[in-house]
Amino acid sequence: MDAVQVWPGAAFPLGTTLDDGGANVAVFSSVATRVELCCFDEAGVEERVDLPEHRGPIWHGYVPGLGVGTRYGFRVHGNGDRPHRCDPAKLLVDPYARRISGDVRYESGLFRPGVDSAPWVPRSVAVRSEPAGDEPPRPNRPWHETVLYEAHVRGMTIRHPGVPPELRGTYLGLAHPEVVDHLVRLGVTAVELMPVHAFVSEPALVARGLRNYWGYNTLGYFAPHEAYALADPVAEFRSMVRELHRAGIEVILDVVYNHTAEGSPEGPTLSFRGFDDAAYYRRDPAHPDRYVDYTGCGNSLNARDPHVLQLLMDSLRYWVVEMGVDGFRFDLAAALARGLHEVDRLSAFFDLIQQDPVVSAVKLIAEPWDLGAGGYQVGNFPFLWSEWNGRYRDAVRTVWAGRAAGMAEFAERVSGSADLYADDGRHPSASINFVTCHDGFTLADLVTYEQKRNHANGESNHDGNNDNRGWNCGVEGPSDAPEVVALRARQRRNLLLTLLTSQGVPMLSGGDEIGRTQQGMNNAYAQDNELSWLDWEHADEEFLAFVRGVVAFRSAHPVLRRRRFLQGRPTGRADADDVRWYRADGTPMTSSTWQEPDRRVLCWRLDGDAIAEPDAAGNHVSDRSLFFAVNSGTTEVSVVVPPGSWVLEIDTWTGSTSGTAAVRGGDRVHLGPHSMCVLVDPPGERRRIPRD
Repeated sequence: MDAVQVWPGAAFPLGTTLDDGGANVAVFSSVATRVELCCFDEAGVEERVDLPEHRGPIWHGYVPGLGVGTRYGFRVHGNGDRPHRCDPAKLLVDPYARRISGDVRYESGLFRPGVDSAPWVPRSVAVRSEPAGDEPPRPNRPWHETVLYEAHVRGMTIRHPGVPPELRGTYLGLAHPEVVDHLVRLGVTAVELMPVHAFVSEPALVARGLRNYWGYNTLGYFAPHEAYALADPVAEFRSMVRELHRAGIEVILDVVYNHTAEGSPEGPTLSFRGFDDAAYYRRDPAHPDRYVDYTGCGNSLNARDPHVLQLLMDSLRYWVVEMGVDGFRFDLAAALARGLHEVDRLSAFFDLIQQDPVVSAVKLIAEPWDLGAGGYQVGNFPFLWSEWNGRYRDAVRTVWAGRAAGMAEFAERVSGSADLYADDGRHPSASINFVTCHDGFTLADLVTYEQKRNHANGESNHDGNNDNRGWNCGVEGPSDAPEVVALRARQRRNLLLTLLTSQGVPMLSGGDEIGRTQQGMNNAYAQDNELSWLDWEHADEEFLAFVRGVVAFRSAHPVLRRRRFLQGRPTGRADADDVRWYRADGTPMTSSTWQEPDRRVLCWRLDGDAIAEPDAAGNHVSDRSLFFAVNSGTTEVSVVVPPGSWVLEIDTWTGSTSGTAAVRGGDRVHLGPHSMCVLVDPPGERRRIPRD
């Protein structure tokens, strides 16, 4: 390439853009004095050319003959001292690379200034944008009809017996008919994929013989993770999205725009740091050589810098427009909202999302906290956003663990969390309800363990959350005692039935439906092994049938999928028709009974003919009415049923999801300890619930 005449090219678009004759190359660095493009042949021999032009901080050139599959990187010359960190010895990944090949080897020279890092770092790979072709329509599922399923591309399929061995653990494996059929029969409408942006393992993990499994350690925001592909990660990812769309399933990506794989200032220079360290990372104003770390991962991306904001928005648009995804879940999203220090719900990042015609139109989910002071921001994100509702998780776990003083909070959460979201015009769909996720106990472990068992991570069991709010049902760890086994099965049914009949958007954690266990580990981020992978061979088919039945029940009842908040909120309007709250004896809950610390029983009814919001065509929506009874206590209770005619439809004591037993208003339903039931008014009955 030394003989190649590099033309001036253009400053935009950023990255490497191929056409029939070569490629336009453009990168950002406000501190560089010279930028070299470095290309590698099949033998790994490196050739360098200078980018001849710079327009402000954008260095660019057009390279004739640079084609698809070319492996390349950059070397940036400038002030090598902090805070700039320009070191031409360090080969840098293109921040806009559509494909990244290879892994990082943490040799000592990688960390030393002036030592060539090329032998130990990945390569960017030139990719040409392809036309979409014959794509199925996007499902465009309304929020109130959405059921999320959090999945890990590798862990979902690596042990699936119905997936061909060569496809297991890949994008194509996730798109295999056996896996898609499982999702369709389960009734989920969207998969929320744990990180698929190109990522690497942290040096400390590699030193312990472990690897990053979850993927929250991003190296490139445009490139699909190569290890999940057979040959072409871009094409195979797009194929996966296509097959899921054909099945009516949306694809939502868990994205990590809060920090990168370069870690603390002592970490490796792999990409962003070598281009413009002070622009890409937040610094402590009092100590400019130190990073501000709101993530616990060594650095925080500087979402106040316009060029970093441009990178984030370009990345989001790319995944929507070219890769076909339907939305994003933003890891530690509060870190993106911080101004100088405090979280600012009107920060530039959210302003850009709001005005962007592409990104504002897809599903946006915030993990509404980070690890910094004031970082817990549940309920405080802008109106376009839904949020992982950590208060929902905690309230539901607390009640079913039999702990005191939780019923008022529980009722607020299952009715949509209006106290968090209604005041700024959001709807129940702002609440992403969950009881388990990748981070923490699995559902099976939540009812089996109270103490975490994270020793396999090599951190002396200090990692992971200590506040799990679970209950081991009387025995810590596995048990063969029939009464313990039965109670744990019932507790799983209680938790999932609560989740799937709450107002808001339910999210299932992948594998919970088949009884996945991590043997008490609640932080499996470094466990790329059978501890984390779904065990399809030993799937709990009985529980799977229960979950399918309850998801189908939710889908059949619009009264569970309200687009607007219920009016009869706990401790609120007592005369609202849409929901009424009762004690076991059939008398209404009052402001004093809500505060009873020893309350373990709560009942409520939803009036199927009191749905105020119309459907998409403006028609009135009506449904059969539902009556719920919860007993989180240790003794059987007798619950008085409200006026009307009812059928006992779901009972976690028996696990039944297809009721036949008729019950009249005023009758008593016996509710076993630690159980929940749902009654439905039968077809043909007058739907409007009589007043008490």
